[in-house]
Amino acid sequence: MSRVKNKIWIICITGWVMFAFLFSAGAEQEKFLMMATTTSTDNTGLLDYLAPKFKGATGIELKWTATGTGKALKLGENCDVDILMVHAPAAEKKFVADGFGVDRREIMYNDFVIIGPAADEAGIEGKSVKEALAILKVKQAIFTSRGDNSGTHKMELSLWEGADLPVPEKESWYVQTGQGMLATINIAAERNGYTMTDRGTYIKYEDNLKGNPPLKILVEGDAALLNQYSVIAINPKQCAKAKYELARQFSEWITGAEAQQLIKDFKLLGKQLFTPNAKM
Repeated sequence: MSRVKNKIWIICITGWVMFAFLFSAGAEQEKFLMMATTTSTDNTGLLDYLAPKFKGATGIELKWTATGTGKALKLGENCDVDILMVHAPAAEKKFVADGFGVDRREIMYNDFVIIGPAADEAGIEGKSVKEALAILKVKQAIFTSRGDNSGTHKMELSLWEGADLPVPEKESWYVQTGQGMLATINIAAERNGYTMTDRGTYIKYEDNLKGNPPLKILVEGDAALLNQYSVIAINPKQCAKAKYELARQFSEWITGAEAQQLIKDFKLLGKQLFTPNAKM
C-alpha cells in the first residue's frame, strides 16, 4: 500500500513540476511586443540593430510588421499590434485624439530629399521644393510616388499643396507604385526619373549600391522637409489585449539615454541615418 501511495505522490509531484514548467514557458513566450512601423525603420536596418539591445535591457522580444504609416495606424485601430513607430505627425495626433493611442512620444528625425538622375535633365538641383515640383510638372519628368498613404506619401501630397499645385494623379508622367520606399526608388531609377524619399532610406539605397547609386540627392535642406518619428502605445481601453505595460517599457527605453545614443551611432557609409530628439 505504501508503494502505491509513493507512486501516486511521485506522479503528483511530476505533474506539478511539468505544469509549472509549461506555465513559466508560456509566460516567457508571451513576453514579446508587436509593433507596426514604417518601412524606413525596417529597410534601413535600424530595428534589426535596436531589437537585440532592447531585449538585452528588458527581456522583451520586439517583433514588427513594416508598412506605410496609414496602414500602421489602421493596424493599431484594429488592435492587431501593441505599439506604433511612425512618421506622420498630423495623422498620429488624430489617432491619439480619436482614442486609439496613448503616450505619443517623439524619438528621432531625419529629413526628406528629392532625388533624380545625376544628369538632372529637368534641372531641379539646388532649387527649393516649390520650384522643383513646378519644374517637374512643366517638363513632365517621370516622378514616382509611393501612392500608398504612407508617411512619405502624406508628406509628398502636402508638398504639392504647399507649392499651390494640384497632385498630378492622372498624369502619365506621375507613377504611383503602391510599394515601399526602396522599391519606389528602384522604379524611379529604372525609368530615369525622380522621387522623394527620407534620407535614411536613401543612404541605405546608396549603401546597397556600394556608394555609387544612379539617383543622386538634388533637393534638400528645405524646412518643409523635416521628417519626425514617434512611438505611440495602443490604448488598452480600446484594445483589451494590447500589451500596454510592455509598450510603456519600450517607450521609456527608446527615449532613454542608452537608446538615444544607439540611434545617434547608427550609420551606413559613415553617415548618420537618424538624429535622436526625445524629451527625456
